[in-house]
Amino acid sequence: MIKRLLIMLVIVGLIFGGIFGFINFKTKMIKQYMAGMGNAPQTVSTMTAGYAQWSPSTETIASLTAVRGADLSAEVSGMVAEIFFQQGDEVAAGAPLLQLRADDDIAKLNGLKAEQELARLTYQRNQAQFQAKAVSQQIIDNDKATLAKLTANVAEQQALVNKKLIRAPFTGRLGIRLVDTGQYLNAGTAIVTLQALDALYVDFSLPQQMLAKVAIGQTVHLKVDAYPEQDFVATVAVINPKVDTSTRNVQIRAKLDNAKHQLLSGMYATVNLATDAAQRLLTLPNTAISFNSYGSTVFLIETDKDKKLTAKQVFVTTGATRGDQVSVIKGLKEGDTVVTSGQIKLRNGSPVIINNTLQPNNNAAPQVTDN
Repeated sequence: MIKRLLIMLVIVGLIFGGIFGFINFKTKMIKQYMAGMGNAPQTVSTMTAGYAQWSPSTETIASLTAVRGADLSAEVSGMVAEIFFQQGDEVAAGAPLLQLRADDDIAKLNGLKAEQELARLTYQRNQAQFQAKAVSQQIIDNDKATLAKLTANVAEQQALVNKKLIRAPFTGRLGIRLVDTGQYLNAGTAIVTLQALDALYVDFSLPQQMLAKVAIGQTVHLKVDAYPEQDFVATVAVINPKVDTSTRNVQIRAKLDNAKHQLLSGMYATVNLATDAAQRLLTLPNTAISFNSYGSTVFLIETDKDKKLTAKQVFVTTGATRGDQVSVIKGLKEGDTVVTSGQIKLRNGSPVIINNTLQPNNNAAPQVTDN
C-alpha cells in the first residue's frame, strides 16, 4: 500500500514538473521574442524641422450682401398689364420693368390737365382785364389760387400714374420673376430681385477683445465653398460704433470688388483677418508631437556609433497652432530630423528605417472635402 502511494506521488510530481517546465519554456521564448521585436528596426516617416512665416490671424464666418440690392415691388395696387424684362437680365437704372393697368388714372389725369389749362387761360385773361381796371384784385387772387390747386391735383395724379410703371432704381442683375401678366398685385408684393454685383459687402462680427486688432483699410481674406482654391481679398470699410450687448461682439463691414460677378449676395464665406505682425517660427505637423500630461515630446533621428539610425525622445514646448501645424517654441532646432509618424512603436534608442513615401497632413489652411 505504501509502495503504491509512493508511485502515485512520483507520477504526480512528474506531471507538475512537466507543466511548470513547459510554462518556463514558453515564458523564456516570449521574452526572447519581445526582445527581438524591441531590437527590430521600426519604419517611420520623418521631416526636417524648419522655420516658417506665421501671421497671427483669426477666422470667422461672414455674410455677403450686394452694395446695392433690393426686392422690387409696387407702391400701389393694380393689375399687371405688361412685363418688360426677362429673368436674369442685366438692366440699366431707369429701365421699365412692369406696367400696372392705369387706364382710369390716365383718363382722370387728362381731365385734370384740361381743368388746369382752363384755369390758366382764365387767370391770364383776368390779368389783362385787371390792367384795364375791369376786374378786382380779389378775382385775380381767386384765379391764381384755383390754378395752383389744379396744378397740384395734376401733379398728384401724374405721380399716381408714374407709380403704375415700375422702373429699375439702379443698374444690376434681375433675378427670378415672381409675377405674371394679368395678376393682381397688392402694394408691396415682390416682383423681382435686383442686385448690383460689381461690389459686395462682407459683414462679420468679432469679439470686443479683438477691436484693437482691426482698423479701417485693413485687408481681409475670404474663402468660399464655391471656389475653394481661390483667395478673395476685401478691405475693412466700416467698424460699427456700437458693441452688441447680448454677445459683446462688434460688427465689421468690409468691401469686396466682384467685377467678375463670381460671388452672389447672400453667400457665406470664411474670413481670415491678420491680427498681428508675421512671426518666424519652427513648425511641425501635429502628428509629430505626443501630447501627454507630463509634457509634449517628439522623437528625433540620430546616428549611433555603428552608423545606424536610432530614435531619441525629447521634450518640447509648443505654441500656437495653425491648421495641421503646431509651432515649437523650445526643445527643437532648425535642421533636426523629426519623426512624423510611427512613433507609437518607438522608445529611446530604437533602431529605425525611414520611409517618406507617405507623409501626414501638414497644411496651414486645410480644406474640408466631400468624398
